[in-house]
Amino acid sequence: MKKILIADDEKDISLILKKRLTAKGYSVITANDGYEALTLAELQLPDLIILDILMPGMEGDEVAEKLKEHPSTKSIPVIFLTAILRKTEDYKGDHIIASNIIFAKPIDTEELLAQIKRLLCNVTIS
Repeated sequence: MKKILIADDEKDISLILKKRLTAKGYSVITANDGYEALTLAELQLPDLIILDILMPGMEGDEVAEKLKEHPSTKSIPVIFLTAILRKTEDYKGDHIIASNIIFAKPIDTEELLAQIKRLLCNVTIS
């Protein structure tokens, strides 16, 4: 069973995503801020991480940077969530900005699930 870490300070978003991902057969752990996300990622070694960009303490992009510096977490794929961009600015449908996968809030969970499936199928174990 693939394990996904969701880090978002909006508990309703985490809950909705956790329910959807659990229903699809994923094991899900959640964090409420960047520091907790970093700690859980290093302890739990999830197969994929979903990070809100704007979180208290340590923002998602900083968490992602620190994950890339650590040998055991550097290859974990990351998907960013943000309310900074509106859905109408939806990156021409590919959800990629500066080589990062980003989803605007409110999230289209079907598109997110499809992206998660693609990323987890492409993960290679080294």
